[in-house]
Amino acid sequence: MTASTQSAYTSKPLASLSLDLDNEWAYLKTHGNPIWETYPSYLDTVVPRILDVLARRKLSITVFVVGQDAALDYNRQALAQIARAGHEIGNHSMRHEPWLHLFSEDDLEQELAEAERYIQIATGQKPLGFRGPGYSQSSAMLRVLTQRGYAYDASSLPSFIGPIARAYYFATGQFNAEQRERLNRLFGSWREGLRPLKPYRWHFDETSLLEMPVTTFPGFRIPIHLSYVMYLAGFSKILAQTYFNTALRACRLFGVEPSILLHPLDFLGGEDVPRLQFFPSMGMSGQQKIAIVERYLDNLVDLFNVCSVGEHAAIVATRSNLMKIKPSN
Repeated sequence: MTASTQSAYTSKPLASLSLDLDNEWAYLKTHGNPIWETYPSYLDTVVPRILDVLARRKLSITVFVVGQDAALDYNRQALAQIARAGHEIGNHSMRHEPWLHLFSEDDLEQELAEAERYIQIATGQKPLGFRGPGYSQSSAMLRVLTQRGYAYDASSLPSFIGPIARAYYFATGQFNAEQRERLNRLFGSWREGLRPLKPYRWHFDETSLLEMPVTTFPGFRIPIHLSYVMYLAGFSKILAQTYFNTALRACRLFGVEPSILLHPLDFLGGEDVPRLQFFPSMGMSGQQKIAIVERYLDNLVDLFNVCSVGEHAAIVATRSNLMKIKPSN
């Protein structure tokens, strides 16, 4: 990030925007549906929609890509389109296992290296940012990311809602005993809600790694990523819009530079992926959801200068007052 580029972001507070490119098979896998093993994909449908919405607002964001999708020939055209449009490509793991926090360092090394290889083949970019599926994170993961030269991690969701999300998956999924044991540790614990909202450095082994948390509502620690707000819009569009706008203004009030998260299902309706109709907000059409996303992004752009997580991290990394935290696990 050059000085001239950084000065372009001084008129309004900074915000970053990212998208976790979870594919249809990844949702089916987490839900316990064996159809996931055929790797069904909606990338050819959703990627053009996403790129169109972003292009019309001249937004460059970070797209966290799953290595398994990059490994499959039928996904590579869509992934290449994202890179050609100028968006940063991040690593979202190889196999989208939401319990990466249970992996050993050797297993994590293999997971990241394999994902990097396929992602670079498909997009031409070597990822410098990582986000764990299901916000999975561990001290082992942070060490491996540092050793592999990552500039930042973006796996922290400082919210108390993790156990509630876990209960939802228990109630709606089809899991065997082994899967249920793993799910007991999915999405973290209540203590995740006590983590900082602002970027900080994980400090360990005489080194450090920048953490770019996914922002939650200051004070309340409730998610404000668009999938959550989309769920509220299923009940009341006015309520959802008021909630999101209030959260953004709270970020400005408390000096939080928000990192806002998108998912593909924010652009897809039940008619696009019938197998995912169990998912919240899939009762709306794709057209309805895109209109909601566009409205929320316009609100974000009105209040903040929006960039990719990588650009945001490059600016944050120059600051000398970042909090340092030692990993606890």
